[in-house]
Parts: sequence; structure tokens; C-alpha cells
Amino acid sequence: MSIEQRIKDQLAAAPVILFMKGTPDFPQCGFSAQTVGALRACGARFQTVNILEDQELREGLKRYSSWPTFPQLYLKGELVGGCDIALEMYHSGELKKALEEVGAV
Repeated sequence: MSIEQRIKDQLAAAPVILFMKGTPDFPQCGFSAQTVGALRACGARFQTVNILEDQELREGLKRYSSWPTFPQLYLKGELVGGCDIALEMYHSGELKKALEEVGAV
């Protein structure tokens, strides 16, 4: 299976997916930790993928999304963005609204 197909399958598996460094309980970078914090503060149900465990996935996601950094937050298969965008949306109330729209809150 191609890396692009693996990514599409992961994105189809849950309405909210965060590709991050580490895990929600043990994030391996501050940006991933902050994004998890924003999702948790919204009461979101979300899946995560630790990109540090899979070099092929990490590089494939950069090409797939045309987004060079992590974390990468996806709602219903669409890239929302990274930490800065997620935090901006959280502070404005947009993140919770978007999570509600995809049934994750």
C-alpha cells in the first residue's frame, strides 16, 4: 500500500486526527502538547498518530499536505493546520465550533 493511501485510510478512520510528535499523555514537543491541550479544553474526541514512530509517514505527510511541520490537525480529512492555527481557533472559539460540526464534541 502506498503512503498516500495509508494517510487517506487514517484520515477516513476518524473525524479528528492529530498527527503529532509523541502521544497525548507524553508529547515529544511543545507544539504538539499545546495542540492536544486545546483539543482537550474543547472536550474533543480525537485520534492521534505518533509520527516519530514512522519516518515514511512523517515524510509522506509533508508531501500529502504541503505542510512542512508538525503537529498537523485534520477535521473530516481536511488539514486545519498546525499549532498556531489550532491555538488561534481555540482562543476565538472557532475550534470548538468546528469540532462540534464534525461531531467530535
